[in-house]
Amino acid sequence: MRLARRSALAALSLAVPLSLAACGSSGSDEAAAADTSASSSPSASPSSSSTSSSSSPADDMMAAPFGAGCAAVPKDGKGSFSGMATDPVATAASNNPVLSTLVSAVGKAGLAPTLNSAKDITVFAPTNDAFKAVPAATMNAAMKDPKGLLTKVLTNHVVAGRLTPEMLAGDHKTLGGGTITVSGSGESFKVGTAKVICGNVQTANATVYIVDGVLLPK
Repeated sequence: MRLARRSALAALSLAVPLSLAACGSSGSDEAAAADTSASSSPSASPSSSSTSSSSSPADDMMAAPFGAGCAAVPKDGKGSFSGMATDPVATAASNNPVLSTLVSAVGKAGLAPTLNSAKDITVFAPTNDAFKAVPAATMNAAMKDPKGLLTKVLTNHVVAGRLTPEMLAGDHKTLGGGTITVSGSGESFKVGTAKVICGNVQTANATVYIVDGVLLPK
């Protein structure tokens, strides 16, 4: 009788971990089963490494924003980095006081719906101080021609695709039809003569690089 009970317990102890592994449990029993079956399932490890390799661009986008200018971005709320990440780009910018002049110009040109509905873009966003540095005559002319000159200036700051820092250096065709040239590497970049002061800022549909100069088209 005692021997039969011991045999039943031994059988049960083997059956439980095997049934958990078959059901795809994520607990410690499954981990133990995976270790013992590693030699018979060689495809598990390559599959895992291929996934991490293919997701590296997303990892780049999720990396923390960089640059001295990031200190001016609100620490919390809708205008913070985490708040901006949940909204499309024009809406996200409207919640960030660093970009209020840009937001006003985008609104005047009627570009907010276009930017918000665009899929995967990169925006070089001039700060308020950057707009102040533009000659008054040029700024006034642009504001008086919102569907022409102003739209051309603003779309000169937008590039198709979400550019990670590793993809940033080089020539990029803008939505305005021009070309902008980015130089630099790591966390130090220039767009023409304008410096990236806060880079790799994420919104729901765009990657934003805040710059200290307005990128006027030729």
